[in-house]
Amino acid sequence: MSSLNSTSSVHLRPQLRHFINGEFVASAKTFRNISPVDGKHIADVCEADANNVDAAVKAAQAALHGPWGRMAVSERAAMLHKIADGIQARFDEFVAAEVADTGRPVHQARTLDVARGIANFRTFADLAKTANTDLFQSESADGLGALNYTVRKPLGVVGIISPWNLPLLLFTWKVAPALACGNTVVAKPSEESPSSATLLAEVIRDAGVPPGVFNLIHGFGGNSAGEFLTRHPDIDAITFTGESKTGSTIMKAVADGMKEVSFELGGKNAAVVFADADFDAAVAGVMRSSFTNSGQVCLCSERVYVERSIFDRFVAAMKEKTQALKIGYPAEDNVDMGPLISHGHRDKVLSYYRLAVEEGATVVAGGGIPTFNDERDDGAYVQPTIWTGLPDDARCVTEEIFGPVCHIAPFDREDEVIGRINDSDYGLTCAIWTSDLKRAHRVAPQIEAGLVWVNTWYLRDLRTPFGGVKQSGLGREGGRYSLDFYSEVTNICIKL
Repeated sequence: MSSLNSTSSVHLRPQLRHFINGEFVASAKTFRNISPVDGKHIADVCEADANNVDAAVKAAQAALHGPWGRMAVSERAAMLHKIADGIQARFDEFVAAEVADTGRPVHQARTLDVARGIANFRTFADLAKTANTDLFQSESADGLGALNYTVRKPLGVVGIISPWNLPLLLFTWKVAPALACGNTVVAKPSEESPSSATLLAEVIRDAGVPPGVFNLIHGFGGNSAGEFLTRHPDIDAITFTGESKTGSTIMKAVADGMKEVSFELGGKNAAVVFADADFDAAVAGVMRSSFTNSGQVCLCSERVYVERSIFDRFVAAMKEKTQALKIGYPAEDNVDMGPLISHGHRDKVLSYYRLAVEEGATVVAGGGIPTFNDERDDGAYVQPTIWTGLPDDARCVTEEIFGPVCHIAPFDREDEVIGRINDSDYGLTCAIWTSDLKRAHRVAPQIEAGLVWVNTWYLRDLRTPFGGVKQSGLGREGGRYSLDFYSEVTNICIKL
């Protein structure tokens, strides 16, 4: 069976180094990258110190005033398309890197992660070329008037910190628009998933991007690469996706410098199923929104509210499908779920599994660790889990778990469920399942979230805004919203 995991060891580097000013650079301190599938050592990763980060920032500053800073938008867009071509040419290597770091099913890495990485570069290249700005014809006291128009200029050096759950997808979601707008970047991927970012550095170098435009540093948060980056005085903006607590720490670090920030943070997302919904579609949708990527997606539904008349039927259907999910090797045929990202994260998720029972939950499915009787028992697997019976103020209903779990609760009235959904410190996404078009248009605007889906989940158009409210984030990215964040907008007034 171990041969089914062979994809995770293809083309990986024994040591992952930083990429600074167009060259790969080692540092004295390293840490181990561990496979969540079987606990084996994948590679050693260089950990950036303050000097490495400073060198990367200085290289990025210098590149702003070099050929990159003088490129026309069309030239930058062409460069981004070359990067996309480079990822496509090495598609299988990127799949292997994603699978090795995360243990996710190969089919997901192929159809979602790497495909979206390519799409991010192509989309923002084209958006940058076609973006419009504002023009206003103004009146003046002398009757001659004036023209006001806006221009976009690069922010400068952008610090990028991305998470481990969708490594290439979320890394390129930030790198691509930052470069498209003419910025230079210093980027830090998660220490849990450094491999695909290192491959991307090779692709960017081979595409002919000038040295210093893209810089990559590896490391941790506090007293490591992340802190050194956010506290560096010459960083002009920070974009971060990750835990809400970390976002708060970063905001405090950049406050004195009044730096631009964009945060996509945690979520305790809801799904609501009305009795008039297409039952089978709703079950399939909630299964997907609860257990995709082992529940390790910031958009996943951990709170599910089902109208009481179909509650028992819905729970029974979810139980049957959850118990039928196939947990296994990433390259195994028809595998539905891989491991969690690490043993440390598994410990966190399992602590919630225990807490739910202490809080009085009924465990409908799962609740523990699967047994394989092979090397996967040394991995970071957990069972997909369903709970019922918890009150709305239980910690397992209010705190983000970030694992393959959902709590299903009944509701009776539309206004009631809207109130329960909104009674949360988070507000990232919500999925509504109903066949009543009037209800969909009535309920969706009342949900306190940055993104609401109706009769679907995770259907994304990259031109639309993405972000959360409350503790789920600050600002919006996607489409022109990314261009707005990664640009300095200047108004020019011409007196006629």
